[in-house]
Amino acid sequence: MKTLKALAAGALAVLLGGSVAGVLLRPETAAADRRGPDAIVIGHRGASALRPEHTLLSYETAIALGADFIEPDLVSTKDGVLVARHENEISGTTDVAARPEFAPRRATKTIDGVPVTGWFTEDFTLAELRTLRAKERLPDLRSGNTAYDGLALVPTFEEVIRLAQRHGVGVYPETKHPTYFDSIGLSLEEPLLATLAANGWRNARDRVYIQSFETANLRDLRKKTRLPLIQLVSATGAPYDRVAAGDPLTYDQLLTPAGLRDVAGYADGLGVDTRRIVPTGPDGRLLPPTTLIRDAHKARLAVHTWTIRDENSQLPLDHRTGNPASPAYARATGDVTGWLNRLLDLGVDGVFADNPGTARAVLAARSAR
Repeated sequence: MKTLKALAAGALAVLLGGSVAGVLLRPETAAADRRGPDAIVIGHRGASALRPEHTLLSYETAIALGADFIEPDLVSTKDGVLVARHENEISGTTDVAARPEFAPRRATKTIDGVPVTGWFTEDFTLAELRTLRAKERLPDLRSGNTAYDGLALVPTFEEVIRLAQRHGVGVYPETKHPTYFDSIGLSLEEPLLATLAANGWRNARDRVYIQSFETANLRDLRKKTRLPLIQLVSATGAPYDRVAAGDPLTYDQLLTPAGLRDVAGYADGLGVDTRRIVPTGPDGRLLPPTTLIRDAHKARLAVHTWTIRDENSQLPLDHRTGNPASPAYARATGDVTGWLNRLLDLGVDGVFADNPGTARAVLAARSAR
């Protein structure tokens, strides 16, 4: 494992040394030689606390800060190319709304049963999408990230893979709205596997996890690949493919002993909301932990949890610090190290972090004890 001094040097290089072209100073400084028995660190949408999410700027920053994996959420263009966006509706993450030539493409669609109005990746060819520029999705929370607005393109999945390969990290793609994309003839799973295979990662079990909130696509993927599959689980609700099929199965039921045994038949692990591990009460404070990690491990399922965020407003009440009356309170960094240590003490196998450097530093400190 890297020493804390080396990690700090790598983090400093990221924070001070990025160029407008999106090429960081020596991202391998903090990226090399960090795998071990510890939990894995997944750069959530890259390093979305520090750069606009799902851009090469964000992924490069995550690598420099010590992420083991970078996470691209995948949607499709009109011509069937997989690109990294949190949603297929892109008005919040690109400058499309300010582009008059694309004004006629504003539309309202039903995505997973919910009406959504905006601009959608599936209505753009890749060439058209590449004329847009990325921007910060949460400017009120992460105002510093707006300095990078307009500097980055929407990356393709292939570009993300090649970046990961250059720096010795893995990718952790999520297929977004697979039932919806299937319904419009733009299935995500086949091009995902084809892109991995074309880049030499057909069997890269130590370099790839594939995740989804739905179940049918993961079952289908299990027939086509031995790459590790992760069943995502929200704090509430149900997999949309089950809802669309009229199946009453909920995420709660997936996490029963019988449900976990079923999941273990097609997946290798769970990606769960932290509230599934340590729930919160009506007052917002943490309750005693659940038995989920123990139950999942008994079913031979890994447990990765999301999302670790540094800001007070994104942390459980027990781990917020400072004066709640302060105008900067919501954006200020809270006791994220205490929260991470609590989850690691409970036995999580991986953490999705908006700031991978924080997670890497906590793991390094634990290793040095």
